[in-house]
Amino acid sequence: MSLETLIGSLTAATAAEDAPLRPTLYSLDDPAQRTALGALVERGEVAAVRDALAEQVAELLTARRPDWSPDPDELAAAVEAHLGGRPASAYGSWAWYPWSRQLVHVLPRDEYRELRQSRNRYKITAKEQELLTGRTIAVIGLSVGAASAVTLAQEGVGSRFRLADFDRLSLSNLNRLRASVADVGLPKVVIAARQMYEIDPHLDIEVWPKGLTEENVDAFLTGGGRADLLVEECDDLYIKVYARERARAHRIPVLMETNERGMLDVERFDREPHRPLLHGLLSGVAAADLKTLSTREKVPYVLRILDQERPSERFVPSLVEIGQTISSWPQLASGVALGAALVTDTARRLLLGTFTASGRYFVDPAELVRDGMETILRSEEPPPARAAREVAAQEAAAPLRLPEAGRPLDEETVRRLVSYGIQAPSGGNVQPWRFVSRGRVLECRIDDDLAPTLLDFERSGSHLAIGAAVENIDLAARAAGWACRARVFPDPADPGLVFELSFTDGDDGDDEAGAADGPRVPLARWIGRRTTNRAPGTDTPLAGPDADALTRCAQESEALLDLVTERDGLEEAGRILGAGDRLRIMSPALHRDMMAEMRWDEEEVRRTRDGIDVATLQLDRTDLACISIARHWPNLAFIRRIGGGASFEEGARKLVAASSAIGVLSIPGTTPDAYARGGRALQRLWLTAASRGLAVQPLTALLYLLARVERGGGAGLDPEEIATLQALRTRLAKILPHRPDNAELILVRLSYAPPPAVRSLRRDVRSCLRFAGPEGA
Repeated sequence: MSLETLIGSLTAATAAEDAPLRPTLYSLDDPAQRTALGALVERGEVAAVRDALAEQVAELLTARRPDWSPDPDELAAAVEAHLGGRPASAYGSWAWYPWSRQLVHVLPRDEYRELRQSRNRYKITAKEQELLTGRTIAVIGLSVGAASAVTLAQEGVGSRFRLADFDRLSLSNLNRLRASVADVGLPKVVIAARQMYEIDPHLDIEVWPKGLTEENVDAFLTGGGRADLLVEECDDLYIKVYARERARAHRIPVLMETNERGMLDVERFDREPHRPLLHGLLSGVAAADLKTLSTREKVPYVLRILDQERPSERFVPSLVEIGQTISSWPQLASGVALGAALVTDTARRLLLGTFTASGRYFVDPAELVRDGMETILRSEEPPPARAAREVAAQEAAAPLRLPEAGRPLDEETVRRLVSYGIQAPSGGNVQPWRFVSRGRVLECRIDDDLAPTLLDFERSGSHLAIGAAVENIDLAARAAGWACRARVFPDPADPGLVFELSFTDGDDGDDEAGAADGPRVPLARWIGRRTTNRAPGTDTPLAGPDADALTRCAQESEALLDLVTERDGLEEAGRILGAGDRLRIMSPALHRDMMAEMRWDEEEVRRTRDGIDVATLQLDRTDLACISIARHWPNLAFIRRIGGGASFEEGARKLVAASSAIGVLSIPGTTPDAYARGGRALQRLWLTAASRGLAVQPLTALLYLLARVERGGGAGLDPEEIATLQALRTRLAKILPHRPDNAELILVRLSYAPPPAVRSLRRDVRSCLRFAGPEGA
């Protein structure tokens, strides 16, 4: 036999109409299938074996536990346990692909799809993926449609497919179809089905290799169950319209991508059973009217369907040159790939019910990506801005000036005293105070222009901050030789007046706070150096003398300080606080309040001189990128829906793990005056810690949310958030005493750490101080 004759016989065999298009699955647990596979191998039908099942199982197990980092021995043991004592060869299925003569070992269907689609999460949730897997999708026209069918299968949008096309692959089709030159001459439905099965051998694919006719359209759309979606990409104008008529009759939605300016048509016949075909562009025309038209006679109808007032630059010559200089409608691989993406993305959202509209849409790359359409990008903070940030840090840490000894209590003296006061801490650095000077009396008020946040339950956070400011003013006044008498809530009819300070020469010892002068004057020098320090620390145990000094300081202010220093307790505290952080950032209302406090760049920091400068968070580049993403609620809404956000717990866990101690400062009573008096105790405690070289970071949000739940019924929080907080209280009470009759003022993290490089700014004294009486007395 000549070489030509031999080649000719092989060509005839491979061009047969019954070209295989689906794999055969064998299970070695089934004796009959084991025998059949053995015979296949013995006949020499298998050219290659691909057995990576152990690797697939290992990847499956690690995909289920993303936080698991097993060593090789641990992973091998886990794989063996998953196999349940069976040999790996008997697990899953062996897929025989007759067109390539490859035998491939794959996981069982459900595990195969779980692992293959694991990288879809959370673009697609597990529940959504399950819904999509159960869908049936029909595709007409396997040129553009082949790319859509393969992409749908690859993304897991549908597991049952019906493919219809009478055409075979030609060499010129390879300008846009994903196929091999060895596939030329094969039916397009066969090529598409093979590619889909090579992605997932467990798919269910029916093919109509002779295309659609009036007689088989209904079977194509409804045989074995109604299709959930029709993707129509055929060239035949009659079938294009007739398939729509039948899809509308069966209430099946239709998608069509036209490979012209990214044009996508969506027709929701499932929701609009009387909707005009093709958006009414062929009004008055039925499929039967198009059946006998010549190609030339169909052109006006094609133009009506396209309805293009502004076609692409190459569209018109492409149209008018058909039959002259080109033989058929031109299409490009990039347009086909874009069309597949548009069809798949739209199909996914349509089938999940998140996209419900009909209409025509354009995703035109030539319009979206062209000169002058560049997106303005925010570059990394340039060196001049960093230099300005350093200047701001120096300004924030500039030494304060005490009033001159013996100077009368004039406006300059009051300004200096108030400049000390506003160095006090406040939740979110909102600086909720206003001061009114009336001669020798200074009123310390809540800023009525500030709306309370969810954390500022009953204005307790504002009362606390004003109490801390009063302590600073008292310390500064005494250091300058003035006596200060503080009355808390002196006028029941004026709840916005939190403190009234009266100044006299010398020390009259009359102070509602009840604290002896003692070490108070030396603490004044630490007011300007007190700061929030978010540096991790070295996890050095809290020194006994430091713990004793802090405890004694709290007691002198009639407050209580409970400390946790043991490692087990700190680890649990970190987990609790991390869960609180996660709740806070994943709650729409709490997220809104938190982001309103943040200052993201130098211009905003210097303009507002309040809030939390993101530079003070001392984040590395990765954490900074994460918080920038979390800045916008739409980025988090989906994470909340799927119960995600565990990564937001990491920050608190790491910080507390690197700490020397955490402590809760509390004071008897839960009324506003308890928080106001507690603010003074808090400030003295913080200054004492600063004087002993301790870094202090408040982690107080959880306490004020718990107060809202326990004393305010959880107003403003949803039931799930309330339940989470109640559970966290139970856990917290196991490591820190819970005294329901006490106001929990602050939870602080204590560590030994270098001072922070950047400090928060304060607003100018003039913005919060008003003179309403004579300068002196």
